[in-house]
Amino acid sequence: MHISRNISVLASVAGISLILVGCGQNSSQQKKTITTSTDSELTTVDPSKTTAVGTFNVLNNVDEGLFRLGKDSKVEPGIATSSTVSKDGKTYTFNLRKNAKWSNGDPVTAQDFVYSWRRTLNPKTASQYGYLFSGIKNADKIQDKKAAVSSLGIKANGKYKLTVTLEQRIPYFKLLMGFPVFFPQDSKTVNKYGNKYGTSSKTQVYNGPFTLTKWTGTNLSWTLKKNNHYWDKKNVKLDNVKFSVVKDPSTGLNLFNEGKLDMAQLSATQSKQMNNKKDLVSRQQSSNYYIAFNQKIKAFKNLKIRQAMSMIINRPMLADKVVSGGAISNDSFVSKGLAVSPKDGTDFTKDVTAPASMKYNPTKAKQLFKQGLQEVGLKSLHFTLLNSDTYDQKQLSEYLQSALEKLPGLHVTLNNIPGRVILSRQADHQFQATVANWFADFSDPITFLNILTSTNPSNISRWKNSEYDKLIDASNNDDGGNAQARWDDMVKAQNLALNDQAIIPLYQSGEKWMIKSSVKDVVYNTAGANYNFKNAYIK
Repeated sequence: MHISRNISVLASVAGISLILVGCGQNSSQQKKTITTSTDSELTTVDPSKTTAVGTFNVLNNVDEGLFRLGKDSKVEPGIATSSTVSKDGKTYTFNLRKNAKWSNGDPVTAQDFVYSWRRTLNPKTASQYGYLFSGIKNADKIQDKKAAVSSLGIKANGKYKLTVTLEQRIPYFKLLMGFPVFFPQDSKTVNKYGNKYGTSSKTQVYNGPFTLTKWTGTNLSWTLKKNNHYWDKKNVKLDNVKFSVVKDPSTGLNLFNEGKLDMAQLSATQSKQMNNKKDLVSRQQSSNYYIAFNQKIKAFKNLKIRQAMSMIINRPMLADKVVSGGAISNDSFVSKGLAVSPKDGTDFTKDVTAPASMKYNPTKAKQLFKQGLQEVGLKSLHFTLLNSDTYDQKQLSEYLQSALEKLPGLHVTLNNIPGRVILSRQADHQFQATVANWFADFSDPITFLNILTSTNPSNISRWKNSEYDKLIDASNNDDGGNAQARWDDMVKAQNLALNDQAIIPLYQSGEKWMIKSSVKDVVYNTAGANYNFKNAYIK
């Protein structure tokens, strides 16, 4: 998921900075409103087209799939009241609740799921998330335009029964069902608004705990309003969750100190200043911020040049001094704390062997860079580094510029732009080099590793390696039913990508917040859509 889920995007593809806030009113209304600030704009609420973490966080609260993900990503009932799975693990049958409605009053039916999945998989939609359907019958063939969209392994058996057929077991299938890409869509609304569908709060309908209001498509604020058509509205305690874009963290902290915010995310500097405060809360994120080089450019095809630029970066210092805020150095692309080995319960990153190019070594880096330039027939290299315009990402860009320019003959120009623009530029490969990020869509290493396959739309660097593709294919198919073999495939793939410096991992992000004790039961998960406000309240 780029945060800005694709840069991830820098909101985060990129993670978004959420700040839960008191609404600034008094009496009982204040106790039913949380005001939240974010450091990135909302892009679209079309679940087939978004890649942004911020949008997924909104969709997770205004819509609902077969399941909801509660605390620690626990699978909880959503639109499905019950489900069964065949002995071979390849057929799921879901019984849907009959009292689920869209915010326009229409019933939510099995056909809404069929329509949504087919729409996302349809090549005409150009969804960057179609690959998540891999393993569902004919999904890959549909993506490759070798099968009709109607052949997808999902079928409505009447209005309230849904059958999904898989090509092989998918160990994380139920977790996927709690991710917004798999949520239903109302075909009537899609057809009504056409190209404008999901581009504002009024061009969408909702079936979750809240509805989206007051978003024009370009403004910097929006509100989640309690959905009176939601089947479980009696357990939704809030009337509103209000969002506004605040890109300067000092503004958020000032508002917190003035009692106008219940929760404020801190910058790196602020995190250190507030280190001993009782209201400080740390949150680890299942993420990776990295540099992607457009490998259609001759210089970036050269391995030594990529290795040199990786080796000149001091990751521990970068994480601790530049980014901070709970960020950690990680020599892996897959985040720490995401998944454990089926054999001995150790973290996935423990099985990864980081190459020398992931270690800070300026002397060797300069040697490699000089050799790389000679190999491509250049005496110097000048490129533009694209990144988002949030405060912390500007700081990161400046550090990277300083570090990279220690390589003789290298000059880096910075271009920091809004999140909605950077997502588009990355998707269209309109960059030379860019800081990107990926946030886990679910708690399995494949959520990171899938995006480096040669045909994945989120492979913005356009790195290609046939052996890597084979390993990922094996983990998703032939070895899908063998936990250890699948694990080994993923470890080998990760090591291969790191050795070939497919991208340059920088750090795994974290968040540090000042949170008032009055904010209760906001569910935060490190993977997938991070925030769930369904049962939240202010005491």
